[in-house]
Amino acid sequence: MFKGSKVFINTIVLTVLPGLALAAETGQVDTGTTAWMLTSTALVLLMVPGLAMFYGGLVRTKNVLGTMMHSYVAMAIIGVLWVVCGYSLTFGKSILGGFVGWNSDYFMLSGIDEMITNGVPEYVLAMFQGKFAIITPALISGALAERVYFRGYCLFIALWFLFIYTPLCHWVWASDGWLYNYGAAGVIDLAGGLVIHVSAGISALVVAVYLGPRKGFPKSNMQPNNLVMTMMGAGLLWVGWFGFNAGSTVQSGLDTARALTMTQVSAAAGALTWIIIEAIKFRKATSLGFASGILAGLVVITPAAGVVQPGGAMMLGAMSSMVCFFAISMKNKFNYDDSLDCFGIHGVGSGLGVLLLSFFIRDSWMASASISAGKPWGAFDQLLVQLTGMGATIAISLIGTIIICIVVEKIVGFRLDQEKEQIGLDLSLHGEHGYGMIQS
Repeated sequence: MFKGSKVFINTIVLTVLPGLALAAETGQVDTGTTAWMLTSTALVLLMVPGLAMFYGGLVRTKNVLGTMMHSYVAMAIIGVLWVVCGYSLTFGKSILGGFVGWNSDYFMLSGIDEMITNGVPEYVLAMFQGKFAIITPALISGALAERVYFRGYCLFIALWFLFIYTPLCHWVWASDGWLYNYGAAGVIDLAGGLVIHVSAGISALVVAVYLGPRKGFPKSNMQPNNLVMTMMGAGLLWVGWFGFNAGSTVQSGLDTARALTMTQVSAAAGALTWIIIEAIKFRKATSLGFASGILAGLVVITPAAGVVQPGGAMMLGAMSSMVCFFAISMKNKFNYDDSLDCFGIHGVGSGLGVLLLSFFIRDSWMASASISAGKPWGAFDQLLVQLTGMGATIAISLIGTIIICIVVEKIVGFRLDQEKEQIGLDLSLHGEHGYGMIQS
């Protein structure tokens, strides 16, 4: 009897649970989760060239390289700052009254060489989160496209990362962050509805107003130079977003499958809704509209992918496209030049998701979080928590960005002079032509 039991146990270990045996040999590394997190890290990094292509195709020919550089240079500047101090400021223990964090082991990642957290090497978690830090300030470049000094932009994103992104990220995602622990279940923000998209959107609006419109806006012809490239960029963003959202579950299981599914459903619903709107309004469905609908669906589900079900994801994607379509149409009426609609899509769409997710949360999640499942007041209780997070995000993004814009302008200059703006970023700032030609 004993020998039979032993054989049965060995069979289970060797065939059904091979991961457990491997974990014991490798310092408790969960190889399945680690493999997925490595993949997710690569997928999120893929979003940066995707964003560069998306933005680069939307500007005029004379600015295509300069605009793409705004996305790529974030990989260098924020990539270095994240390792030096960003990871520590974000996920370290709260200091300065909880404004930011600090952990000496995270400084230069010097103390994590052998650290494993929840079955995943800390290096992987640090690199995964670092990709979020890279793409967030790059999103803002859509609002200041075609009219800033490269040096001014570089200083801007460095300061924005240090004084806006790291504190906000600490509040929402660090285990002792005040928004993480606010209310019964904390602010719900799976992959950065507040931390990334609302913060970038609000800052984009501030920068657009501070800099003023591009020369000739809105009367001059400012047609996109390459919508084919924009469509390719949108496709890369859609693919990368699976790592963005599903990777943020930091596991490889049921919650991962849920987040991936909701991402797909919302993006599809957003794209479909946008082209239906255009078909009704303009009798045409445009490629740019389709790409905008993809983004509207993706940004709205970013905070919500871990808590809603497919019906909720579909509703959120459709509503985001409708609201974002309206927000973009208001741009010319209010005469602010958010060149590539960072505020109109990322800020508005993701803000919508942050708030409305409260009414689509699955009952099982509500119950596990000790919130009144299926009860109207449970949704409204969480809505108040989400509103608090929204208010804090808007406040730090608005005030911080104004101050940073002034500092950048005073130190190195921010707004490009008219002569260089007329020539274009590519030639005047980088000495190159994207297509071997100049277009006014």
